[in-house]
Amino acid sequence: MNRAWTTARWALASLALIAGPFASFDAYADGGRLMPPNAPAAYTQECASCHLAYPPGLLPARSWQRLMGGLDKHYGSDASLDAATVQQINDWLQAHAGIYKRVSEEPPLDRITRSAWFERKHRKIDPAVWKLASVKSAANCAACHTAADRGVFDDDNLKYPAGMDARMRRSFND
Repeated sequence: MNRAWTTARWALASLALIAGPFASFDAYADGGRLMPPNAPAAYTQECASCHLAYPPGLLPARSWQRLMGGLDKHYGSDASLDAATVQQINDWLQAHAGIYKRVSEEPPLDRITRSAWFERKHRKIDPAVWKLASVKSAANCAACHTAADRGVFDDDNLKYPAGMDARMRRSFND
């Protein structure tokens, strides 16, 4: 084997060892939206029984703290849980809350759909899309984002929700 090839292989191997611990960081550095792999079962069972179990990186820690502290009046519903479950979920949310620039501000009413980044990303969506029976509201990420349950919201994983007409599809693609 020639020396240049050996040196190149050694350099690539070294880079892989150095970057290895940070390999998954890139996914979070882009937006912190991915669902952490260690979600408590209670989070997916309790929260996903009514809506998407949102990746904790979509909101800052203070927003999650307020949401978990007000489960008895969670957006018009009583989502109360026992104290131990609240503590377990809250600890996990706090550990994985968004810390990057996009979520540094707390959105109005701690609603993901009212955050500046959400509104900017969805500004061209025809308002009638949110009212479709297959969508119901902007909070139903999975209506369009096929991998939302894993925290993947990129354009490669989009689908048209049922009931979209040609005019709505044009706004969806702009």
